[in-house]
Amino acid sequence: MAGAADGEPEFQVAPMVDVLLTILVFFMMITSAQVLKVDKTITLPVAPDAQKRESKRGEVIVNIRWHADVKKAEFVIDDHVYRTAGELIAPLKAAKAIGEKKVAQNENPAFRAVIRGDQDAPALYISQAMNACGDVGISDISFSTLNR
Repeated sequence: MAGAADGEPEFQVAPMVDVLLTILVFFMMITSAQVLKVDKTITLPVAPDAQKRESKRGEVIVNIRWHADVKKAEFVIDDHVYRTAGELIAPLKAAKAIGEKKVAQNENPAFRAVIRGDQDAPALYISQAMNACGDVGISDISFSTLNR
């Protein structure tokens, strides 16, 4: 009890370190979960007037990788590769069902799809991803771009 005799409060470092480590682990887990949704092989198009939208609601991220050597695109959701846009229907339905449960519990105001298309991918593949989202009833669609 050093310091208690002369009326000064004690400062305990151990509980503070515990709290800081807990917060650090929490943020590391959240960040790594969000990073897994982003495909680093995709070169996003540049849109100088793009506006950042808040991501406080449920969303599914559809990555569209363009393979110039074979002139084909592939669709990626949560590290699962789909060769055609038609194959996106089942995972989009599942993601939407989870999102709707959160909306029903008032955790998220709406559910949306974010399409991250490679800048070299033809618009046909972006359109196919949009149609797949529309087929499962996802009407709020955003596009991921760079703002340089």
